[in-house]
Amino acid sequence: MKRFLSVLLAAMMLFSMISVASAESALAGTYDIVIWAPEAAVELTQQQVADFNASNSMGITINATVEPVSEADAATNMIMDVEAGGDLFFFAQDQLSRLIQAGALTPLGVAASEFVKTNNSYGSTVAAQAGDNYYAYPLTADNGYFMYYDKSIIPEEDIDSLEKLVEDCEAASKNFSFELENAWYNAGFFFGAGCHSDWITDDAGNFIAIDDDYNSDKGLIAAKGIYILASSPCYVNSSQADFASGSAVVVTGTWNYSAIAEQLGENFGVTDLPSFTVDGTEYHIGSYSGCKLLGVKPQEDAVRGAVLNQLAQYLTGKDCQLARFSNFGWGPSNAEALADPAVQADPTLIALNEQNNYAVPQPNIHGSWWDIAKIITTDIKGTDGSDDALQTALQKYEDSIAAVFEMTDEVRNAFTVIGTVNGTSWDVDLPMTGADGVWTTTEAYTMEAGTEFKVRQGKSWDVAYPADNFVVETAGTYLIQLDAATGTVSLVAQ
Repeated sequence: MKRFLSVLLAAMMLFSMISVASAESALAGTYDIVIWAPEAAVELTQQQVADFNASNSMGITINATVEPVSEADAATNMIMDVEAGGDLFFFAQDQLSRLIQAGALTPLGVAASEFVKTNNSYGSTVAAQAGDNYYAYPLTADNGYFMYYDKSIIPEEDIDSLEKLVEDCEAASKNFSFELENAWYNAGFFFGAGCHSDWITDDAGNFIAIDDDYNSDKGLIAAKGIYILASSPCYVNSSQADFASGSAVVVTGTWNYSAIAEQLGENFGVTDLPSFTVDGTEYHIGSYSGCKLLGVKPQEDAVRGAVLNQLAQYLTGKDCQLARFSNFGWGPSNAEALADPAVQADPTLIALNEQNNYAVPQPNIHGSWWDIAKIITTDIKGTDGSDDALQTALQKYEDSIAAVFEMTDEVRNAFTVIGTVNGTSWDVDLPMTGADGVWTTTEAYTMEAGTEFKVRQGKSWDVAYPADNFVVETAGTYLIQLDAATGTVSLVAQ
């Protein structure tokens, strides 16, 4: 593996040095490749590869097999067997570190890195970066959240005030849906109050430290803001299209646009998030901004690697991003595509871009943080709202973060089960023991049909199986097993 990676790094360095003129002769040829793309994008990707073949002046012809693999599954599948994985693959930005650690991505060359930096929005370039290096190409910049509202319930003059929105919902006996029991969403209050939470990685993608000030005076302001909503009877912990079930406000993203537009009709409203007020000062709720990336699997053949990078740049360029926007509503990361009139006129992307003025680009985040930070809202909601009680919730969070770096190798390498097993609700890890690469729960559990769970390593989401939740089909009493070599999860009836 060390030899393989050293050859790959040499290949990437060669690609960075190939000039356009020399590339025209050096890269000419026919190449058979595999691309992993979301099922909805398979046909369009095939057409875009054909367009690349017809338009490139380097003499490159690519015979591409485009296989339907979702952004969520791509990283897990790559990590299981890098050499069998797609040569190009779409993936979600929060998978970057584990892909780097698995050798499924290597640093882009100088020219490719410059392409990423100069052609894309700042937030999307941050998502493609670990340490001082860039590892992938931005595909989208639309993974963020903002506010939809029912104009028949919410007056236009109230949309900028959290307190007024809560009052309007309570007066109309309507709900305010905001998935605050989720770290991705509750982070917005902390960012709005001026806090930060930055996981620090080395150039190999390993997490080595965290710079976090949630437990601070600014964090206390954020906690008070969360309490304003979480303590209200109108609060619903959801980011779904809930208008049909009684919500007047829903905080979610572009993916729910069609359903919400249908539910609200002429009462459809969309805008950035509101502000909350603490001790007479307003704080605009922040958010995470995120994106999808295109990865290039490292190649032993330097020329083949250079060809793949040429195709990756084409697929993430202006025209291809605009085509995905037109077909699927994917928000571009490409700066020229973002300026396109059709993109500028999209109501959800307008709201997203307004909210991005207060957003923090989502960096690489340790997989355990999501479970630690999601508890903050539950703890805040259970208090009386006093400073001391809220500070206790923040201290609990800080102690849990510190414990990540105190974790023993034994715990870090062990697998556990988390889900709706044994009366838990995705908040307790059930122990497993390992022998010869097979991990088994220490006891059998009685489970109803529909019980869902995952098996994960190190009480983190960096390595978790299967890609989608395992769903029990037949009620019974079972041991849960994982074959760590294949990532296969199974039940053993007792």
